[in-house]
Amino acid sequence: MSFTVYPAIDVRDGRVVRLRQGDYAAETRYPDTPLALARRYAEAGARWLHLVDLDAAKAGGYTLAPLLAEIVRETGLRVQTGGGVRSRADVEALLAAGAARVVVGSLAVRTPAQVEDWLAAFGAEQLTLALDTRRGEDVGWYLPVHGWTETADATLDALAQRYAHAGLRHLLCTDIARDGMLSGPNIDLYAHLSALLTTVAVQASGGARDLADIADARAAGCAGVVLGKVLLDGRLDLGEALAC
Repeated sequence: MSFTVYPAIDVRDGRVVRLRQGDYAAETRYPDTPLALARRYAEAGARWLHLVDLDAAKAGGYTLAPLLAEIVRETGLRVQTGGGVRSRADVEALLAAGAARVVVGSLAVRTPAQVEDWLAAFGAEQLTLALDTRRGEDVGWYLPVHGWTETADATLDALAQRYAHAGLRHLLCTDIARDGMLSGPNIDLYAHLSALLTTVAVQASGGARDLADIADARAAGCAGVVLGKVLLDGRLDLGEALAC
């Protein structure tokens, strides 16, 4: 299985930001515009970009279609993007704007039958499901939704297996406790998912600090890793990460 490094750009109020553990009140802003940063990542050799509309993730209604189209046109990057995807029309609009894959998060947890229909209609290569997770007191993995402000009843394992049986190809999983913390990815979680979902390409997200973390994610069976804060803070060079 090939391995892909996805530099990430999270956008809120038109700015590049990062949230600490998904907390909208714990925001760090960065000076580059989203388009300028995407250009820089493309120049470093990236082929893919992970683009998130944080405003829409909380309130619904994807707002970055013009930016998405501009990034695709000017950089040639393949973009997987989401935030606020609530309907089939939203998926169609993002694909029409140039998305290579549309990321579906909260709705994948709340209405799995509907999202299974989308997998059949659009094809597994055009959707990435984002099952962001937080460990419960019973040591099970649970699924916060609505901008990570509420928690669904479904477990990560049960829902991920359901989607795998429905033909899911791409799963992005974020351990929220690691997100934006530079504490290392949860390798045990990703090894577990990769073993559980043998037909699914798992993307690790949250906590990556260095080249060793990328290598560990790959060794755990992941098909890719999403890099956000570690690139924005200059702790890791994207060119080196891509070479790794």
